[in-house]
Amino acid sequence: MMSLQAHAPAFGEADLTNCDRERIQYAAAIQPHGALLVLREPDWIVVQASANAADFLGLRASPVGRKLALVEPGLVPCLARALTQPLDVIPVALRCIGRKGPLDCLVHRPPEGGVILELEHVGPRRDVGAILEPALQTILAAPSLRSLCDETARLFKDVAGYDRVMVYRFDDDGHGEVFAEEREPHLEAYLGNWYPASDIPTLARKLYERNRVRVLVDVAAVSAPVAPRISPLSGKELDMSLCFLRSMSPIHIQYLRNMGVVATLVVSLMVGGKLWGLVACHHYQPRFVHFETRALCELLAEAVATRILALESFLQAQAELWVRRLEQRMVETVSRKGDWRIALFDGSQSLLQPLGASGAALLFEGTVMTEGDVPGTQQIRDIGAWLDQKPRAPVFATPSLSGEAAAFAPLTPVASGVIAVPISNAPGEYLLWFRPERIRTVTWGGNPFKPFEIGNDPTDLSPRRSFAQWHQMVEGTSAPWTQADLAAARLIGETVTDVVLQFRSLRMLIVQDQLETVRRQIQLSDQPVMIASPEGTVLASNQALERLLGDVHPRLQRVEDLLLYVADATDLRRRLLDLLKHHRGWRSEIRLEIEGSAASSLLLRADPVFAAPSRVLGFVLLFTDLSTQKAAEAARGLFQESLIQGHRLGLGSLEGPADLLFRSLFSSMIENAQLAAWEITDAVETAKIPELLANLRLSVQRAAETLAHLIRHETEFSEQEN
Repeated sequence: MMSLQAHAPAFGEADLTNCDRERIQYAAAIQPHGALLVLREPDWIVVQASANAADFLGLRASPVGRKLALVEPGLVPCLARALTQPLDVIPVALRCIGRKGPLDCLVHRPPEGGVILELEHVGPRRDVGAILEPALQTILAAPSLRSLCDETARLFKDVAGYDRVMVYRFDDDGHGEVFAEEREPHLEAYLGNWYPASDIPTLARKLYERNRVRVLVDVAAVSAPVAPRISPLSGKELDMSLCFLRSMSPIHIQYLRNMGVVATLVVSLMVGGKLWGLVACHHYQPRFVHFETRALCELLAEAVATRILALESFLQAQAELWVRRLEQRMVETVSRKGDWRIALFDGSQSLLQPLGASGAALLFEGTVMTEGDVPGTQQIRDIGAWLDQKPRAPVFATPSLSGEAAAFAPLTPVASGVIAVPISNAPGEYLLWFRPERIRTVTWGGNPFKPFEIGNDPTDLSPRRSFAQWHQMVEGTSAPWTQADLAAARLIGETVTDVVLQFRSLRMLIVQDQLETVRRQIQLSDQPVMIASPEGTVLASNQALERLLGDVHPRLQRVEDLLLYVADATDLRRRLLDLLKHHRGWRSEIRLEIEGSAASSLLLRADPVFAAPSRVLGFVLLFTDLSTQKAAEAARGLFQESLIQGHRLGLGSLEGPADLLFRSLFSSMIENAQLAAWEITDAVETAKIPELLANLRLSVQRAAETLAHLIRHETEFSEQEN
C-alpha cells in the first residue's frame, strides 16, 4: 500500500484537486529580496545557498563549499551567540555588519540538521516605543471582539502601510469571514465576505501556526532557487517551514493575481494554541516591509490574540459565574422543595440566556420538562434516543439537526440548532438547548462552487477568476454555536450531573433509612409477612412467620418454598404461579402441616405492588392465623346448641300451665343471652370469645335449670294447698 506522502505532489506540481497535499515547505527557492545560506556544523561550511547569494553578499562566486568566515566575516561573532539558544521552533534575529552594509539575519535549525541563515538588508529605524505603547493601550481597552478587530485592522494599516488590511476569522468548518477591514477608499469592500476553507489548504494552515509572519513582496518576482536542491546533510530536500524568504506556491500566486493583489503580509492570530484567524494585508504594487516592521506586526498580533482570549474567557467566566449561582439554587431547592429541577425551569428563562437559546428541555428519569420554544414531548424523546446511538461526548452541538439526521427535518423551524449534554450515565438523560432556523444570505468572495480550470502547467491554474461577490441563501441552519456557548453548556451539564448524583445519593440514603425503618416495623409485627421480588425471591420475612413455620425448618428462599408446609399444595402452586406470572392478587385459606406441631389454618393474602401499570416492584404475602377465629366459631355453635338444650330441659320436666310459663320466661332469658352473645362477638377480641360464650352458655343452662326447678316447686306448692 502506498503511503500518503507518495501521493503528495512536489512543490509547483499540484493542481486544485490535490493542492491541500502540496509539499509547500519544500519550495527549494526563495524570494529574491534576500539571501539564504545553509551551514554545516561545527565547521560552518556553506553546503547550500540561494542562487542570488553571491550577488547579495558581494561575492564573485557561489559561497557553497566555503567557510562562513570567508563568505561574510561579520556574521561569525553574531552566529556564535545565537547558537547557544534553541533554534528549532522560533528563529533568532541578529543584526550584523556585512560587506555591503548592515544586515538582518534570521537563524534556525531545520529538522534535517545544519543551520539556516536568512539575510536581508536593514531597513529604516522604527520608533518601537512610540508605536507599541498607544497600540497596546488601544488593544487592552477594546470592550468587545468586534471593536477589537476593527482597531486591529486600523493599527496594522498604520504600522505596515498596506492598501488593505483584513482581520480574517475562521469558523468551525474552516471557512473564513472578513470580520474587520481597513482599506483605501477606492478599493472594493470585502467586509463580511466569506471564503471557503479550500482557499487555505491544510498544510498551509499548519505552517501559519509555526511561522507566524509571512511576506510576499511581488507576485511577479522570479524566485532564486536553492542549490544544490538536495541537502548534502540529509540527502533530502531542505525543509523550509520556518523560512520567511520561502517562495510561494504557484497556486497561491495565481490566486493573488486573480484578485489583482501584488504584495501581501499575513500574520497569524493564535488563540489558545489554535489558529483563530489571520491579519491579511494586501497591496496593489510591490511592497517589502523590513524586519522591524514585521516584528512590530508579530508583537501586535500576539497582543490581539491575548485580548481575544481574554474576551472569550470573560464570556466563559460569566457563564461559570452563572453556573455557580445555578448550582447554589439547585442545591437550595433540593433542601427546600426536594426537587432540583424547579431551579432550572423557574419560568425566568435563566436557563436560556447563557447560550442565547430559544428553548430548553430536560430528559430525566422518563420525564420531560421544557422551557421556551421547543419541539413536542415525543419529538424530544426521539432526539434523546438518537443521541443514545451516537458516541458519548461531554457536549454535542450542531447548527443543523436535519443535516445530522433527515428524520428531524420537520423540527427545523423550532430546533434547527441543538446543543446536548448528558447529565448521567443512564441512557436517555440529557439537557438540551434549541435554536430556530435562521434563513440568511452568505456573501462569498467569488463562487466557491464554480469549477476550477487547469492549464498545461501550474502557473495556468485558476482557482477563481472572478472575485465578484456571490450570494448564497442558507437554509436549515441556526445561528452557529460559539465556543462560549459550548463552554457554558459543558459547565451547566457538569453541574447538573453533580447535582443529579448528589440528589440520587441523598434519595438512596433516604430510601435506605426508610427501608431499615420498615424492616424493623415488619420484624416487630405480630402478623406473619413475607416480601418477595418480581422474580419470586424472598427479600424479607419477620419473626412471626418464622415462629409460625417453626425454628427447625430452613429459612424460606422463594415463595414456592411455602408448598413444603401446606396440606393442599396443588391449589397453592396454581395460585402462586398466577401471582408471579400474571401479577394477579388473591386470598385463600391454607392449612399448615408442620412436623411436630398441630395442624393450623391460615388466611393467606398475596398482592402485587406496582410502580407503574406495566412494572411490578414485587409482592407482599400476609398470613393470618385462623385458630382463634375457628375457636370463636366453634364457641358460637356450642352456645347456640346450649340454648336449644336448655329449652329442651324445661320442656321435658313440665306440663300444662307450668310448661307455658317456662316457655314464656325462658324465651326472655334466651333473648337476653343472645343479645349478650352478639355484643361479645362484635366488641370482644376473637381470642376471648370462646371463654366468654362458654361462661354465657353455662349461665343460660344454670338459669334454665333454676327456672324449671322454681316453676316445678311453685306448681307442687299450689297443688298441696288445694
